[in-house]
Amino acid sequence: MPKGVERLKKRADFLRVAAVRRKWATPGMVLQAARDTSCVDAGRLRVGFTATKKTGNAVVRNRIKRRLRSLADEMLPKHVKPGWDFVLIGRQGTPTRNFEALKKDLKTALKKVGAYEEETPNA
Repeated sequence: MPKGVERLKKRADFLRVAAVRRKWATPGMVLQAARDTSCVDAGRLRVGFTATKKTGNAVVRNRIKRRLRSLADEMLPKHVKPGWDFVLIGRQGTPTRNFEALKKDLKTALKKVGAYEEETPNA
């Protein structure tokens, strides 16, 4: 079980994940994923969040990122093995989309990029 979900904060990390080109778009978000072998031994996975100015003003973008953070904290430790870096990108529909629909979107995207596994025990 992952020790925790850490945050991607450096631009270089975001660019590295984007360069892998393993991504999937859903109505609620875009998921970019990359394997990070340095994190496997540490038992962690990392995630970053972003929302462009196209999605709205600062209030809307912050709401998008809050919803994505909540979603990642709830789902990723249960359904992803350590050793992955993810970037969740908010879309126009993210702030108003039902939270259960966002969960389904994330589950679908994780399956498509090959990172999803059924709920791990004791998670």
